Amino acid sequence: MLAYIGLFGSLVLLVYLTMRGVNLLISAPLTALIAALTNGLAFFPQTANDNQANFLTSYMDGFTGFVGSWYLMFMAGAIFGKVMEDTGAADSVSKWIVEKIGVKYATYAVVLAAAVLTYGGVSVFIVAFSVYPMAISLFKQANLPRRFIPAALGLGSVTFTMTSAGSPEIQNWIPIPYLGTTPYAGWQVSIVVALFMAIGGALWLNWMIKRAVKKGEVFIERSTDPVVDETRKLPSPILSLVPLVVVLLISFIFHDSLGTSALIVALTSGCIMAYLVSYKYAKSVSATLAAGAMGAVVAIANTAAVVGFGGVVKATPSFVATVDVMTNIPGNPLIGGAVAIAVIAGLTGSASGGQTIAMPLLAPHYIDMGVNTEALHRTIAIASGSLDSLPHGGYVVTTINSVCNEKHKDAYLPFGALTVIIPIIGTIVAIVLFSLGM
Repeated sequence: MLAYIGLFGSLVLLVYLTMRGVNLLISAPLTALIAALTNGLAFFPQTANDNQANFLTSYMDGFTGFVGSWYLMFMAGAIFGKVMEDTGAADSVSKWIVEKIGVKYATYAVVLAAAVLTYGGVSVFIVAFSVYPMAISLFKQANLPRRFIPAALGLGSVTFTMTSAGSPEIQNWIPIPYLGTTPYAGWQVSIVVALFMAIGGALWLNWMIKRAVKKGEVFIERSTDPVVDETRKLPSPILSLVPLVVVLLISFIFHDSLGTSALIVALTSGCIMAYLVSYKYAKSVSATLAAGAMGAVVAIANTAAVVGFGGVVKATPSFVATVDVMTNIPGNPLIGGAVAIAVIAGLTGSASGGQTIAMPLLAPHYIDMGVNTEALHRTIAIASGSLDSLPHGGYVVTTINSVCNEKHKDAYLPFGALTVIIPIIGTIVAIVLFSLGM
């Protein structure tokens, strides 16, 4: 019993500390240590028995593994965002959007930009860096509360695009080798669910922002915000879109051959293209590159701290037992699969992590039962993008704290509404439609 209390208690404590603004580099290893001690894990590898997991190795393997896999992509994405800001491209695009569709649609423009990049293959971690400069400019011109920017980025990145049929994001690809499906599995239902999440989420976000504005909330500038010089000449909005298009095309073209490494090529190409089309508008190339690199270090450290927590959790006996229970839920296999994936993703703070752990166990079990593998693929993909967005999730922390510089207590409520509740409802819709034979 103590082991389970420690497992779930450490997660609750991590969420609480995150919401209170405690630095993740402190709270993540601290709560991971609680989970380890209550589950009988040794602290050091030297004090552990042969083949026994220990706190230090489990945490650092998760931490360093994430940094090793994602650092260059984080850096390329952060620098790309800074280059778009420095060349004036982000301001140019945002002003053009405001002029063409009006400030009242500024929120939808941010969601759309994030969605296009995500469905184009850019990692959800990187999309936030890429779109944020335009988002901050749009929200400022529209005088909308900036605490809703993370929600807009999240809606466009980790809901209807990340888990839809055809998406190049890894959350849509992990089930393929286990189920023998394709990235387009269950595409008919996927279209319906994606439309629901996109339209429903956008309307809900707009409603929340309108309520906040009626209460007197406005855009509040910060000293760290880009200084907008109204007299500054900006590049053409059409040319300013070219770097985004380059990122989208290159990541799409080379995704199959280079995998996630295509993102490094795409984002680097986007930086080069931004300077090619807007170099004369740039302020300081060296300062921009340095600022982007430092931003990437902070962002990846915060995210890796949470991944380290997940590494310890996965090594505990109570987690193994929990996974066994979750993967053997009786009844409708689609419901069982969805619940198992969502819970495990919530515990590890990662949609892809939840799938990676559960799929080797779920797939053979449900295939033997004769479950429609395409329906299971799509249901699992959508469900994985729900509880992974609890306050301690890696993407959540990166987007709210590191990219947008907001506090959880201000930004998480709308963020969680769109990235947790909307995908949960979307999962239910998918299960109902599949059960009806669609």
